[in-house]
Amino acid sequence: METSIVESYFRQVESKWDENEVKDKDALARLVYRSNLLGSDAYINNTGGGNTSSKVMEKDPINGEEAEVLWVKGSGGDLRTAKKPNFASLYQQKLLKLQEIYHDMDNTGLKTPAEDSMTKMYPHCTYNLNPRAPSIDTPLHSFIPFKFVDHTHPVPVIAIATADNGPELMEKIYGDEVAWVDWMRPGFELGLKLQETIKENPDIRGIILGGHGLINWADDDQECYELSLELINKAAAYLEEHELGEEAFGGAKFESLAKDKRREVFGEVLPFLRGQVSQQNQFIGTIQDDETTLQFINSKDAPRLAELGTSCPDHFLRTKIKPLYVEWDPQSGSVDDLKEKIVEGLGEYRDDYADYYNNHKDEDSPDMRDPNPTVILIPGLGMVAWGKNKSESRVTAEFYTAAIGVMRGAESVANYTALPKQEAYDIEYWALEEAKLQRMPPESELSRQVVAVVGAGSGIGKALVTRLIEEGGTVAALDLNEEAAEATAKEVLDEIGMGIGVAGSDISGSGDIIGVGCDITDRSSVKEALKKVVLAYGGVDHVAVTAGLYPTPDQHGNVGDSAWDNSFAVNVKGNYIVADEVSEIWHAQNLKGSMVITTSANAVVPKSGSMAYDTSKSAANHLIRELAITLSPKVRVNGVAPATVVEGSSMFPRDRVIASLTKYGIEFSKEESTEALRDKLAGFYASRTLTQRNITLEQQCEAIYGLISSKFSNTTGHVIPVDGGLKDAFLR
Repeated sequence: METSIVESYFRQVESKWDENEVKDKDALARLVYRSNLLGSDAYINNTGGGNTSSKVMEKDPINGEEAEVLWVKGSGGDLRTAKKPNFASLYQQKLLKLQEIYHDMDNTGLKTPAEDSMTKMYPHCTYNLNPRAPSIDTPLHSFIPFKFVDHTHPVPVIAIATADNGPELMEKIYGDEVAWVDWMRPGFELGLKLQETIKENPDIRGIILGGHGLINWADDDQECYELSLELINKAAAYLEEHELGEEAFGGAKFESLAKDKRREVFGEVLPFLRGQVSQQNQFIGTIQDDETTLQFINSKDAPRLAELGTSCPDHFLRTKIKPLYVEWDPQSGSVDDLKEKIVEGLGEYRDDYADYYNNHKDEDSPDMRDPNPTVILIPGLGMVAWGKNKSESRVTAEFYTAAIGVMRGAESVANYTALPKQEAYDIEYWALEEAKLQRMPPESELSRQVVAVVGAGSGIGKALVTRLIEEGGTVAALDLNEEAAEATAKEVLDEIGMGIGVAGSDISGSGDIIGVGCDITDRSSVKEALKKVVLAYGGVDHVAVTAGLYPTPDQHGNVGDSAWDNSFAVNVKGNYIVADEVSEIWHAQNLKGSMVITTSANAVVPKSGSMAYDTSKSAANHLIRELAITLSPKVRVNGVAPATVVEGSSMFPRDRVIASLTKYGIEFSKEESTEALRDKLAGFYASRTLTQRNITLEQQCEAIYGLISSKFSNTTGHVIPVDGGLKDAFLR
């Protein structure tokens, strides 16, 4: 058994400021640099959260005079990845004048219609027609009377901000250099409160926002950045001094299962779990089972703290009001027991969420959102986070990891407190948040769906991977050559600017595509490959098999018995093994899915010289029909039958191309490049078709994608020819 004991959690952060990087840059570029530094560490600031700003003198494009402009991170931006276009620009003096028309209509300090209406005034303050929408946090930055402002969500500071004696702890840690402002929703009223607090305490250097985070300022940008780190480090040092180690969260109640056992159980339960949480919206998963996470989940206090939920608004907008804690004993419970506990727990969670919505909604509330949890905690196993894609599920896991740190710190020095449910609801269903959701572009065709491409190391499979990623798919690139599969994944991820996802790496770190080795003639290899896909994403929705074997005949057109066996092992039985193994995942998920098998025009065109290949492909055509019956009604099975695709195919090495050119009497020179020879052969094949056009990878990919997509949702058991019009292949 593995036991999770974290002796130390809170750490010091070091300055990464390099003046040489910014000495010749303009003010906006320096703001980008500062923002990226603060956003590069999730311990300092979570993805998409926090804001930074700079007040800069700029030339007014109308009168040419100098005007003070507030550059602030725009709505929906992320400090880690932000570039210049991600920052809004507003006339500072116009923003200040908005205070003259603002009224707290019921004088409660809570959010009012006037508060929300002020966001409609920000566009009137825009400098130089900047299209970037300003954040709702804009007043926080504008109303603080300093040039540079950092607002972050550091784990140690939020721990103090959520402690039931937070103001007392703040005074112990900071003395009189930091002030406290009780919880208020971000916006105009909070900006006014910060302005008032600084006016009353002119010597403070920062403010802790109750339940929320940290805001601090300076008149020098490097000083502002380093002050952020200084204030974070003071909180971290205090919490480190009081760190409880193995006694954190009341000590351990359960032991973790050994890593291999966790992977085994996760591999079995994840597709079932994914199906259960995807009944309204389909999700992609991320597992997290590091020592820190497991110590929390295995602890005595985990059920109580999980039920309280998160506090920082940025956290629970991703993690929902609370996670689902599954009451399962990893030492005595079976996987079947776990599944029963999951069903029971999800039922209770959905009921709780409906009560939460109904008890706090008002007449203007949007409709209730998906009541399923986005974070699930399982003792002995770890955390599973869910999102509409891999990136979102990883961020959700990141946010709850931060929440665990917050609870760890708060509970080590006091009692952790969460936001009142009404305040949490008002954030989650805030009209401004709803408007932000409505502005998001529609999801892509394959969003929320996992596609396994078998044969992704070259040819059609490799080209297909890119097509599926373009349509929002989450892709597992499988190939007999594991290095080729990983190379495909790396090429795609480098192209779209995300890191490499290799199945052998930490499973929580895989990206929107992973490369996996898989021999489809070996059931154990297929089973292990699919397990890696499940651990990376939670399940599988679609499978496209483009792998195939063409045995090269001798000079008389014959192949040996072993070549016959290999042809059927790859082209027929291999497809069956893949379908048979993935069917267990499909059955557990109980979600719609599809399978597309690449056969060949040769399956229906009798000819000499490729008997083993042609008959195996003919068998594959019938396998498609059999599988369509077996896997219905949830899973559709279809095929694509290309004529010979020479482009990029691993089945056309130089020797085979030369042999084919010789066979067909096509003139060539052995000095010509392989690609030139392939072009000649492809041209010959095209000349035999009705359309007289080359058969391309793109055409095959489009056919496979179409069959996977909803466009062919009522098509199953069919083989679609993509052969340029081979009259000999017309079915009769």
